[in-house]
Amino acid sequence: MPAPLISPSEKSYITQGIESDCRADGRGRLEYRHLVLENGLLSQTSGSARGRLGDSDVLVGVKVEIGDIEQDQPDQGRIVCNVECSPSASQQFEGHGADELNNTLTLALERFLCGPQSGLDLAKLCIIPGRQCWVIYVDAMVMDCAGNLLDCIIMTTRSALFDTRIPKTEIQDLGDGEYEFEVMDDVEDAEPIGNWNRLPLAVTLYKIGDRYIIDPTIIEELCSEVTLTVGVNKEGSICGVQKGSNGSIDPSLLTEMIQTATTLGKSLIEQLNAKLIDDDKAVQEKRMRGEPVQKLGFFAAVF
Repeated sequence: MPAPLISPSEKSYITQGIESDCRADGRGRLEYRHLVLENGLLSQTSGSARGRLGDSDVLVGVKVEIGDIEQDQPDQGRIVCNVECSPSASQQFEGHGADELNNTLTLALERFLCGPQSGLDLAKLCIIPGRQCWVIYVDAMVMDCAGNLLDCIIMTTRSALFDTRIPKTEIQDLGDGEYEFEVMDDVEDAEPIGNWNRLPLAVTLYKIGDRYIIDPTIIEELCSEVTLTVGVNKEGSICGVQKGSNGSIDPSLLTEMIQTATTLGKSLIEQLNAKLIDDDKAVQEKRMRGEPVQKLGFFAAVF
């Protein structure tokens, strides 16, 4: 399918609105669309979440399995990422139309999760140093594409990793460098991923005209000359910066954009972490009282 088109008059209307801090849907330049998240939707996974940012819709499943250690990281576990866009998410994705975007989003997600910048305690995923470890498989499915996909995927992935539990293992030293371990079946002994709350968020800014916006719609993305994605953790530290598209950014504007992303990202992480913890606590209290845990459709936690 050909790329969607936008007329010069539409582009001019959107650009002028952004210059005046009034977007077509009534938001300001630095306002997100409505965000809704829900955890624990997929019973056959170790953790899952579904997120909807505006009309962008993403489902993330996390599976934890035992695998071999990578030789360059003999005392750490591994994270393997995969992102796929459903052909029904957009007319552009029919056939092999989404292959390039799938690869781009997968690489971007891996850059956020794999390495010290993620903040995750990968050493806790090691079972037997130099031999075996827990491998976390993160699979994201884009079910509806309505703009700002990467930020939506990262938010939903953080929620799914918060929901993930890793089985407890008991290791026995047999001597002569031989070890044996047993995976405990008790769900109550399973542990959350270490330092999940240190995972960064992606804040992508889109330069349109002389200004920039966050969380664009599809039409606004078509007006963008260049993008800047900034990874921000809960301390407000920058974990990574990536420029997209072929446009350029003035150095003074680049500094302003990074500062804006840092401020927005830190505030959003605080709200997301607090909401995730509060909702999980409420669920656990209901289970302790023997009360049923009801879900409000796919989307129960509203931000």
